[in-house]
Amino acid sequence: MPQTLSAAPGLTTGHAPFVEEARERGHLYITQAYELYSEENHEAWRRLFARMRPRWEQYANPHFLRGVEALQLPPDRIPRLDEVNRRLEPLTGFQAKAVSGYVPGFLFFDCLRRREFPTTITIRDKDHMDYLPEPDIFHDVAGHVPMHTQRAFADVLVRFGDCAHTAVEMTAGIRDYAERARRLTSIMRAMSRFFWFTVEFGLMRGPRGICAYGSGLLSSYGELQHAIESGAVQRYPLQMEWVINQGAEIDHYQPLLFIVDSFDHLFGLVDRFENWMREGKLDNVAPGLPQIAESDLRSFMEAGRA
Repeated sequence: MPQTLSAAPGLTTGHAPFVEEARERGHLYITQAYELYSEENHEAWRRLFARMRPRWEQYANPHFLRGVEALQLPPDRIPRLDEVNRRLEPLTGFQAKAVSGYVPGFLFFDCLRRREFPTTITIRDKDHMDYLPEPDIFHDVAGHVPMHTQRAFADVLVRFGDCAHTAVEMTAGIRDYAERARRLTSIMRAMSRFFWFTVEFGLMRGPRGICAYGSGLLSSYGELQHAIESGAVQRYPLQMEWVINQGAEIDHYQPLLFIVDSFDHLFGLVDRFENWMREGKLDNVAPGLPQIAESDLRSFMEAGRA
C-alpha cells in the first residue's frame, strides 16, 4: 500500500525528497502527494502544455486529441491523478498508478496487463523543457495517458503485458541458468524495441496523412514536428523482422520511424510477436541497443518462481 513519507516541498525531477525517500525505503507504489508541488512545478506544466497544444492539433492522431478532451487535462496546473482516473477508468478500465521511479521490466508489463500505467509524479525543471532522459509527469500523463482512453490502443497495451507472461512461461522450463538468461535477454530486447518503435515513437496513417501516436513524440515539442516533417527521418510501414532487430537509441531525435495503419493493425502485430516468441523466432535477435539492465532481467527470471 502507498505510504506517506516525510518530505520537503517541490516535486522536481532529480530534486524531490519525497520520491527519493520512497525509493530508499523500497516503496515503488506511492501517493501523488499533490500538496508538495511548488508553484514552479505548476508553471513548468503550464509552459509545456501551452506550447504543445498547437503541435498536437497539427501532428497528433485524432484519438489522442479526443483523449486530451475526455480527460479534461488542465492547462494551468499539474493534473491530480485521482481526477484523471475518474474520467479514464470508465472508458477503458485503465488507471494511472503513481510510482517512485523506474519500474523493472516484468513489473511494468504486468501493470499494463492489469490496466495500470506506472506514472511518474515529478516534473522536469523549468530550465529543461526540451529534453529529459527520464520520464516525468508531463511525458506520462500528457504523452501517454490520453491514448489510454482509446479502447483498441488500451487493448494493445494489455497484449504487451500478456507477452511478458508468455516470455516467462516459454523459458521457465530451461534448467540451465545461463541459457535461460540468454534467451530471455533476446526476447526482452525484441520486446523493448517493438514497444519503443510503437508505443513510444510510433506513427500511423490518419485522415490528414501521417500522424503521431507514440508518447515520446507527443510529449516532445521539437521531435513531434521533426518526426512528421523532416526529410532526415526515414518512415516505413512497420515490418516485424526489421523492428525487432533495429537498435533503439534515446539520446537524439529518431532517424527511423515505423508506420501502422490502425490500432487494430497494431494489435494484430502484437499477436504475431507473441506467436513468434512461442515459435522461438525471438531467441536470437540482433545484439545492440537497448542494453538489458540486470534489474530488468532479474524481474523476468524471478517472475517464473512459484
